Amino acid sequence: MASQSTELLHLYRRLLRSCATYPSKNRWGIYEAIREEFRDNRAMNPDDSKTQKQIQVAYKGLGQLRMYDTAQLSKGNPESPNWEVTLEQNPMPKP
Repeated sequence: MASQSTELLHLYRRLLRSCATYPSKNRWGIYEAIREEFRDNRAMNPDDSKTQKQIQVAYKGLGQLRMYDTAQLSKGNPESPNWEVTLEQNPMPKP
């Protein structure tokens, strides 16, 4: 149980860090939505199937936020123009 909560805390922190560098006017709205969603669901059972689906959606969202992270796109070299972005057809399916 402790490892599950530690994993979720790391996911939460990675989401917030990635959101802070997301190139959008609504960046801080997304940041607050992530905080609110985690706060609202902190009492959920991590073994529940609904919770597992929400965790999968959070990981998918993290991947989408990181698509635009300049440090990750340029592989640590901010001068590198080699960016590669792949888009999914249905990135955020309804649970």
